[in-house]
Amino acid sequence: MTIRKIAFIGFGEVGQTLASDLAERSRAALAAFDVKFLESRAGPFVPAEKTPAISAPSPSACVAGADLIISAVTAGSTLDAAHSAADAMKPAAWYFDVNSASPQTKIEAADAVEMAGGRYVEASIMSPISPRRIEAPILLGGPHAQDFEAVAKALGFRNAAFYSQERGKAAAAKLCRSVVVKGIEALISESMLAARHYGVERDVIASLDDLLPHPDWREHARYMISRTLQHGARRAEEMQEAARAIADAGVEPWMANATVMRQAFAGALDLDHHAGDLEVLVDAMRARIASMSREAGVTP
Repeated sequence: MTIRKIAFIGFGEVGQTLASDLAERSRAALAAFDVKFLESRAGPFVPAEKTPAISAPSPSACVAGADLIISAVTAGSTLDAAHSAADAMKPAAWYFDVNSASPQTKIEAADAVEMAGGRYVEASIMSPISPRRIEAPILLGGPHAQDFEAVAKALGFRNAAFYSQERGKAAAAKLCRSVVVKGIEALISESMLAARHYGVERDVIASLDDLLPHPDWREHARYMISRTLQHGARRAEEMQEAARAIADAGVEPWMANATVMRQAFAGALDLDHHAGDLEVLVDAMRARIASMSREAGVTP
Protein backbone atom coordinates (compact mmCIF):
# COMPACT_ATOMS: atom_id res chain seq x y z
CA MET A 1 0.00 0.00 0.00
CA THR A 2 1.31 3.45 -0.93
CA ILE A 3 1.12 5.85 2.01
CA ARG A 4 -0.62 8.93 0.65
CA LYS A 5 -2.10 10.27 3.88
CA ILE A 6 -0.90 9.96 7.46
CA ALA A 7 -3.25 10.89 10.31
CA PHE A 8 -2.20 11.65 13.88
CA ILE A 9 -4.57 11.04 16.78
CA GLY A 10 -2.88 12.94 19.59
CA PHE A 11 -0.52 15.77 18.75
CA GLY A 12 1.73 16.39 21.71
CA GLU A 13 5.51 16.06 21.82
CA VAL A 14 5.68 12.66 20.11
CA GLY A 15 3.07 13.41 17.46
CA GLN A 16 4.59 16.76 16.51
CA THR A 17 8.11 15.35 16.38
CA LEU A 18 7.11 12.47 14.13
CA ALA A 19 5.00 14.74 11.90
CA SER A 20 7.91 17.10 11.38
CA ASP A 21 10.25 14.25 10.44
CA LEU A 22 7.71 12.50 8.22
CA ALA A 23 7.10 15.74 6.33
CA GLU A 24 10.78 15.71 5.35
CA ARG A 25 10.92 12.02 4.47
CA SER A 26 7.64 11.34 2.68
CA ARG A 27 5.24 12.99 0.26
CA ALA A 28 2.20 11.96 2.25
CA ALA A 29 -0.39 14.50 3.31
CA LEU A 30 -0.47 14.93 7.10
CA ALA A 31 -3.53 15.53 9.27
CA ALA A 32 -3.74 15.81 13.05
CA PHE A 33 -6.37 15.82 15.76
CA ASP A 34 -5.87 16.46 19.46
CA VAL A 35 -8.53 17.04 22.10
CA LYS A 36 -6.72 20.30 22.95
CA PHE A 37 -7.72 21.63 19.53
CA LEU A 38 -11.26 21.86 20.91
CA GLU A 39 -10.32 24.08 23.82
CA SER A 40 -11.30 27.73 23.60
CA ARG A 41 -7.95 29.30 24.41
CA ALA A 42 -5.51 29.76 21.55
CA GLY A 43 -2.53 27.98 23.12
CA PRO A 44 -3.16 24.40 22.01
CA PHE A 45 -3.53 25.43 18.37
CA VAL A 46 -0.07 26.95 18.12
CA PRO A 47 2.01 23.74 17.97
CA ALA A 48 -0.12 22.33 15.15
CA GLU A 49 0.38 25.49 13.12
CA LYS A 50 4.14 25.09 13.38
CA THR A 51 4.07 21.71 11.65
CA PRO A 52 3.07 20.62 8.14
CA ALA A 53 0.02 18.74 9.51
CA ILE A 54 -3.44 20.12 8.86
CA SER A 55 -5.52 20.40 12.04
CA ALA A 56 -8.71 18.33 11.79
CA PRO A 57 -11.93 19.22 13.63
CA SER A 58 -12.60 15.64 14.79
CA PRO A 59 -10.98 12.20 14.92
CA SER A 60 -13.24 11.00 12.11
CA ALA A 61 -12.27 13.87 9.84
CA CYS A 62 -8.63 13.31 10.68
CA VAL A 63 -8.46 9.61 9.82
CA ALA A 64 -10.82 9.67 6.81
CA GLY A 65 -8.91 8.36 3.82
CA ALA A 66 -5.68 7.85 5.78
CA ASP A 67 -3.44 4.95 4.84
CA LEU A 68 -1.57 5.21 8.13
CA ILE A 69 -2.95 6.35 11.48
CA ILE A 70 -0.46 7.11 14.24
CA SER A 71 -1.96 7.08 17.72
CA ALA A 72 0.15 9.23 20.05
CA VAL A 73 -2.16 10.12 22.92
CA THR A 74 -1.61 9.86 26.66
CA ALA A 75 -1.67 6.33 28.03
CA GLY A 76 -5.10 6.70 29.59
CA SER A 77 -6.64 7.69 26.25
CA THR A 78 -5.26 4.77 24.24
CA LEU A 79 -8.50 2.82 24.02
CA ASP A 80 -10.68 5.89 23.39
CA ALA A 81 -8.37 6.90 20.54
CA ALA A 82 -8.67 3.48 18.92
CA HIS A 83 -12.47 3.57 19.08
CA SER A 84 -12.61 7.13 17.71
CA ALA A 85 -10.40 6.19 14.75
CA ALA A 86 -12.19 2.90 14.08
CA ASP A 87 -15.40 4.74 13.30
CA ALA A 88 -13.98 6.27 10.11
CA MET A 89 -10.82 4.45 9.07
CA LYS A 90 -10.53 3.03 5.57
CA PRO A 91 -10.30 -0.77 5.15
CA ALA A 92 -6.78 -2.18 5.64
CA ALA A 93 -5.40 1.11 6.99
CA TRP A 94 -2.38 0.71 9.24
CA TYR A 95 -2.96 1.76 12.85
CA PHE A 96 0.38 2.46 14.51
CA ASP A 97 -0.14 2.66 18.28
CA VAL A 98 2.91 4.24 19.96
CA ASN A 99 1.20 4.83 23.32
CA SER A 100 2.65 3.57 26.59
CA ALA A 101 -0.32 1.43 27.58
CA SER A 102 -0.60 -1.94 29.31
CA PRO A 103 -0.62 -5.17 27.31
CA GLN A 104 -4.33 -5.65 28.04
CA THR A 105 -5.18 -2.11 26.93
CA LYS A 106 -3.23 -2.66 23.71
CA ILE A 107 -5.07 -5.91 23.08
CA GLU A 108 -8.42 -4.17 23.56
CA ALA A 109 -7.34 -1.33 21.24
CA ALA A 110 -6.26 -3.90 18.64
CA ASP A 111 -9.67 -5.56 18.83
CA ALA A 112 -11.43 -2.23 18.16
CA VAL A 113 -9.22 -1.44 15.17
CA GLU A 114 -9.31 -4.88 13.60
CA MET A 115 -13.07 -5.24 13.99
CA ALA A 116 -13.29 -2.08 11.86
CA GLY A 117 -11.06 -3.63 9.19
CA GLY A 118 -7.81 -1.87 10.12
CA ARG A 119 -4.39 -3.39 10.65
CA TYR A 120 -3.23 -2.74 14.21
CA VAL A 121 0.49 -2.52 14.95
CA GLU A 122 1.57 -2.34 18.56
CA ALA A 123 4.60 -0.08 18.99
CA SER A 124 6.83 0.63 21.97
CA ILE A 125 9.27 3.52 21.78
CA MET A 126 12.20 2.34 23.88
CA SER A 127 13.94 5.67 24.47
CA PRO A 128 12.99 9.33 24.82
CA ILE A 129 11.70 10.66 21.50
CA SER A 130 14.50 13.24 21.57
CA PRO A 131 17.20 13.47 20.37
CA ARG A 132 16.80 10.52 17.98
CA ARG A 133 13.29 11.53 16.95
CA ILE A 134 11.90 9.29 14.16
CA GLU A 135 15.00 7.11 14.46
CA ALA A 136 14.34 6.24 18.11
CA PRO A 137 14.29 2.46 18.73
CA ILE A 138 10.77 1.06 18.38
CA LEU A 139 9.55 -2.48 19.02
CA LEU A 140 6.77 -3.64 16.69
CA GLY A 141 4.29 -6.23 17.88
CA GLY A 142 1.20 -8.11 16.79
CA PRO A 143 0.14 -10.21 13.78
CA HIS A 144 0.69 -7.31 11.32
CA ALA A 145 3.97 -6.07 12.78
CA GLN A 146 6.32 -8.04 10.54
CA ASP A 147 4.64 -6.75 7.38
CA PHE A 148 4.63 -3.20 8.72
CA GLU A 149 8.36 -3.16 9.44
CA ALA A 150 9.24 -2.51 5.79
CA VAL A 151 6.60 0.24 5.57
CA ALA A 152 7.98 1.89 8.71
CA LYS A 153 11.58 1.80 7.50
CA ALA A 154 10.59 3.27 4.14
CA LEU A 155 8.99 6.21 5.97
CA GLY A 156 12.12 6.87 8.03
CA PHE A 157 11.56 4.76 11.15
CA ARG A 158 15.00 3.30 10.65
CA ASN A 159 15.21 1.65 14.06
CA ALA A 160 11.71 0.19 14.11
CA ALA A 161 12.03 -3.58 14.29
CA PHE A 162 9.69 -6.54 14.45
CA TYR A 163 9.61 -7.87 18.00
CA SER A 164 6.79 -10.37 18.41
CA GLN A 165 3.59 -11.58 16.79
CA GLU A 166 2.12 -11.96 20.26
CA ARG A 167 -0.10 -9.03 21.12
CA GLY A 168 0.87 -7.18 24.28
CA LYS A 169 4.49 -8.36 24.45
CA ALA A 170 6.03 -5.13 23.09
CA ALA A 171 3.90 -3.17 25.55
CA ALA A 172 5.14 -5.34 28.41
CA ALA A 173 8.77 -4.63 27.47
CA LYS A 174 8.10 -0.89 27.40
CA LEU A 175 6.28 -0.72 30.72
CA CYS A 176 8.70 -2.93 32.61
CA ARG A 177 11.38 -0.49 31.42
CA SER A 178 9.23 2.43 32.54
CA VAL A 179 9.10 1.11 36.11
CA VAL A 180 12.85 1.71 36.21
CA VAL A 181 13.14 4.91 34.16
CA LYS A 182 10.15 6.82 35.55
CA GLY A 183 10.88 5.37 38.97
CA ILE A 184 14.41 6.78 38.94
CA GLU A 185 12.99 10.19 38.01
CA ALA A 186 10.64 10.00 40.98
CA LEU A 187 13.39 8.83 43.32
CA ILE A 188 15.77 11.60 42.26
CA SER A 189 13.04 14.22 42.66
CA GLU A 190 12.15 13.08 46.17
CA SER A 191 15.78 12.71 47.19
CA MET A 192 16.80 16.17 45.94
CA LEU A 193 13.80 17.91 47.50
CA ALA A 194 14.82 16.55 50.88
CA ALA A 195 18.58 16.87 50.32
CA ARG A 196 18.20 20.56 49.46
CA HIS A 197 16.42 21.13 52.77
CA TYR A 198 19.35 19.62 54.64
CA GLY A 199 21.99 21.21 52.40
CA VAL A 200 23.48 17.85 51.39
CA GLU A 201 22.53 17.68 47.71
CA ARG A 202 26.11 17.92 46.41
CA ASP A 203 27.27 15.08 48.65
CA VAL A 204 24.33 12.91 47.56
CA ILE A 205 25.11 13.59 43.89
CA ALA A 206 28.79 12.76 44.46
CA SER A 207 27.85 9.46 46.09
CA LEU A 208 25.59 8.58 43.17
CA ASP A 209 28.52 9.05 40.82
CA ASP A 210 30.46 6.47 42.83
CA LEU A 211 27.57 4.02 42.65
CA LEU A 212 26.41 4.63 39.06
CA PRO A 213 29.12 6.54 37.17
CA HIS A 214 27.81 9.28 34.85
CA PRO A 215 29.62 12.09 33.00
CA ASP A 216 27.55 14.74 34.82
CA TRP A 217 25.23 13.42 37.52
CA ARG A 218 24.28 16.89 38.68
CA GLU A 219 23.00 17.90 35.25
CA HIS A 220 21.42 14.48 34.75
CA ALA A 221 19.50 14.86 38.01
CA ARG A 222 18.29 18.31 36.89
CA TYR A 223 17.19 16.81 33.56
CA MET A 224 15.27 13.96 35.19
CA ILE A 225 13.51 16.32 37.58
CA SER A 226 12.65 18.67 34.72
CA ARG A 227 10.99 15.81 32.87
CA THR A 228 8.69 15.14 35.82
CA LEU A 229 7.70 18.82 35.86
CA GLN A 230 7.11 18.93 32.10
CA HIS A 231 5.42 15.56 31.63
CA GLY A 232 4.37 14.48 35.12
CA ALA A 233 0.67 14.11 34.29
CA ARG A 234 1.42 12.04 31.20
CA ARG A 235 4.00 9.95 33.03
CA ALA A 236 1.53 9.30 35.86
CA GLU A 237 -0.95 7.87 33.33
CA GLU A 238 1.79 5.70 31.86
CA MET A 239 2.73 4.40 35.30
CA GLN A 240 -0.91 3.60 36.04
CA GLU A 241 -0.77 1.40 32.95
CA ALA A 242 2.51 -0.05 34.20
CA ALA A 243 0.89 -0.83 37.54
CA ARG A 244 -1.92 -2.60 35.71
CA ALA A 245 0.59 -4.64 33.70
CA ILE A 246 2.52 -5.59 36.82
CA ALA A 247 -0.64 -6.59 38.68
CA ASP A 248 -1.71 -8.70 35.69
CA ALA A 249 1.62 -10.53 36.07
CA GLY A 250 0.69 -11.43 39.64
CA VAL A 251 3.07 -8.91 41.24
CA GLU A 252 2.01 -6.18 43.66
CA PRO A 253 2.82 -2.85 41.91
CA TRP A 254 4.08 -1.02 44.99
CA MET A 255 6.88 0.85 43.21
CA ALA A 256 4.78 1.70 40.16
CA ASN A 257 1.98 3.09 42.32
CA ALA A 258 4.42 5.22 44.32
CA THR A 259 5.86 6.57 41.05
CA VAL A 260 2.35 7.50 39.91
CA MET A 261 1.96 9.75 42.96
CA ARG A 262 5.34 11.47 42.66
CA GLN A 263 5.00 12.04 38.89
CA ALA A 264 1.45 13.37 39.18
CA PHE A 265 2.49 15.68 42.02
CA ALA A 266 5.37 17.13 39.99
CA GLY A 267 3.11 17.74 37.00
CA ALA A 268 0.60 19.56 39.19
CA LEU A 269 3.24 22.07 40.39
CA ASP A 270 2.92 23.89 37.05
CA LEU A 271 6.52 25.15 37.04
CA ASP A 272 8.87 26.16 34.24
CA HIS A 273 10.96 23.03 33.77
CA HIS A 274 13.76 25.10 32.19
CA ALA A 275 14.28 27.11 35.39
CA GLY A 276 18.03 27.24 36.04
CA ASP A 277 20.40 24.63 37.40
CA LEU A 278 19.62 21.81 39.82
CA GLU A 279 19.51 23.95 42.94
CA VAL A 280 17.42 26.69 41.33
CA LEU A 281 14.95 24.13 40.00
CA VAL A 282 14.63 22.31 43.34
CA ASP A 283 14.29 25.62 45.21
CA ALA A 284 11.45 26.61 42.87
CA MET A 285 9.74 23.29 43.57
CA ARG A 286 10.14 23.67 47.31
CA ALA A 287 8.78 27.22 47.19
CA ARG A 288 5.74 26.11 45.20
CA ILE A 289 5.11 23.19 47.56
CA ALA A 290 5.30 25.53 50.56
CA SER A 291 2.90 27.96 48.87
CA MET A 292 0.44 25.16 48.09
CA SER A 293 0.65 23.95 51.68
CA ARG A 294 -0.13 27.43 53.02
CA GLU A 295 -3.09 27.79 50.67
CA ALA A 296 -4.38 24.44 51.91
CA GLY A 297 -3.89 25.52 55.53
CA VAL A 298 -1.17 22.93 56.10
CA THR A 299 2.13 23.77 57.82
CA PRO A 300 4.98 22.78 55.42
